[in-house]
Amino acid sequence: QVPVLQTNNGPGLTGLMTIAAHLVRQARKDQLLGSTAEEKAVVQQWLEYRVTRVNGGSSKEDTRTVLKDLNMHLEDKVYLAGNIFTLADILMYYGLHHIMVDLTVQEKEKYLNVSRWFNHIQHYPGVRQHLSDVVFIKNRLYTNAH
Repeated sequence: QVPVLQTNNGPGLTGLMTIAAHLVRQARKDQLLGSTAEEKAVVQQWLEYRVTRVNGGSSKEDTRTVLKDLNMHLEDKVYLAGNIFTLADILMYYGLHHIMVDLTVQEKEKYLNVSRWFNHIQHYPGVRQHLSDVVFIKNRLYTNAH
């Protein structure tokens, strides 16, 4: 189901990324799209990933691949585009919420970087809105020691 935004002037806008980018510009929050050319490209890349892989994937295997990709990417980053909070973080949060809610404690620990990032984003002012708070345990239950 493709979202459509009917505007007062001109034709409606179609597609999650198109609508989201339009609303960001309308709100004069262009920094959410990235500041440098590189940041803008990275934000665009993650928005595309959100539509093609997160929305497109429905199997358990697709979900595991997405979580694994994100976990590796977030290993040395605070946000998807590095050290700045962007539209990519917001839309990825909304795309992953239903997955994160259903993860077991062990799965959340397995994808520790995703869990850290997700928990940070859900507490970012104004992001969570109506969605339920996903609970993360502060102390690890399992260690990597044998």
